[in-house]
Amino acid sequence: MRSAVIVAGGRSTRFGDRDKAVAELAGVPMVRRVADRLARVCDRLVVNCRSDQRDDVEAALAGHDPAFAVDPDPDRGPVAGIRTGLRAVETEYAAVVACDMPFVDPDFVAYLFERAAGHDAAIPRPGEWYEPLQAVYRAAAMADACDAALAAAEGGEPRVLTPIETLDHVVVDGEAVAAHAASDTFDNLNTEAEFRAADDRLGRDE
Repeated sequence: MRSAVIVAGGRSTRFGDRDKAVAELAGVPMVRRVADRLARVCDRLVVNCRSDQRDDVEAALAGHDPAFAVDPDPDRGPVAGIRTGLRAVETEYAAVVACDMPFVDPDFVAYLFERAAGHDAAIPRPGEWYEPLQAVYRAAAMADACDAALAAAEGGEPRVLTPIETLDHVVVDGEAVAAHAASDTFDNLNTEAEFRAADDRLGRDE
């Protein structure tokens, strides 16, 4: 059994006055595009979101029947969202993917599960930067590490890499990413301009 956590609780501050998680991308809510792809290789979906988002996200994911992990203390950043989502996971490992990565490659996610086996995490690093919001984690270990990072931050927002640095993690380098992932798997949409470009592209492709 494989689980996936979709992290959707961000405030979308660069996206105008809309919640990008449920904004329609070529006619399909973006969070649903992520869920549809993850469902190809994962048996159970968990969605992390704020309480004020839940109804809209649930409607966008009709038919998927995800579990919801609502942020008890919103606005503490992705470490808190990852922690809350992973606490709702019942399997040993879970993929964690941001809701604004609509092109996530399900075959690559499956590969990350393979790489994570026997370790606490498999984290892609296609270039200079890590991609911790498209990675696979041992759920309990990462949730505990996130709790520790949040406690050390004393109410602030810790770096996403802070908990990962304490884990036994495998780095999936650029060569492995190129061999196993579609080139757009990490594309994320943070602005209206990026969203419009992706909308146009999907409209042409579909």
